[in-house]
Amino acid sequence: MEKVKIVLLTGGSSGIGAATAKLLAASGMKVYAGSRRGTTEKPAPGVIPIRMDVNDEASVKAAVAEVISREGRLDALICNAGNGIYGPVEGSTVEDARYQFETTYFGSLRCIQACLGQMRAQGFGRIITVTSVMAILPLPFQGFYSSVKAAMLSLSESLSLELEGSGIQCCSILPGDVKTGFTAARKQALIPPAYQEWADRNLRKIEKDEQGGMEPEVIGRAILRQLRRRKMRVRYIPRIDYGLVGILVRIVPESLKLWIIRKLY
Repeated sequence: MEKVKIVLLTGGSSGIGAATAKLLAASGMKVYAGSRRGTTEKPAPGVIPIRMDVNDEASVKAAVAEVISREGRLDALICNAGNGIYGPVEGSTVEDARYQFETTYFGSLRCIQACLGQMRAQGFGRIITVTSVMAILPLPFQGFYSSVKAAMLSLSESLSLELEGSGIQCCSILPGDVKTGFTAARKQALIPPAYQEWADRNLRKIEKDEQGGMEPEVIGRAILRQLRRRKMRVRYIPRIDYGLVGILVRIVPESLKLWIIRKLY
């Protein structure tokens, strides 16, 4: 079995991306950490910052071409870049939805399409998308975020079917609450008065859960484990408690699932 040697990772300047890049490099992989600025939060041996704006197709293609030119191969792509927006669907705009999908979904799609040709030519490749448990467990006031993560999960699983026999594998990692700067960076949509009290209470809970959540290294280690496997899982939820939530979501009636979410949030 071929081993992963050369990795391109998006959203590599901080948070989950920076932690993952460092862990993969420490395991012996060479990691190109893509970001709009082309910098990393904590430079580490084996991590090479590269300028890559996932919202710009030309930038994505140029970054991928640069990696291939330098290394002659590309073994793994990790789609981690993303953003967040908070607010009820009623108070949000179509532009808010476009903001959410542009970076997280279309940014990932641009990267995947830019890398597939090289991976197919070499007969080997790994594509990992960092989604969220909200892909299967939608929360109020995060309808766009839940939607984009569900779309990414579906894209990855459809792609895994299409690439059967090509030597290219796909995996979606579904993190739960992770302590990163994502919380402070989240954009807020308009909140109509009818939602204000509930939304304020809900946001305090979400922010508390996130800042009390897993360290980003937990997700980095989960990604590393999948890259080391002979056969990656198509869908993987790190940490046993969130894994159990993933199982429950599949077996409880949809109406009961939504009732529980409403009581908690």
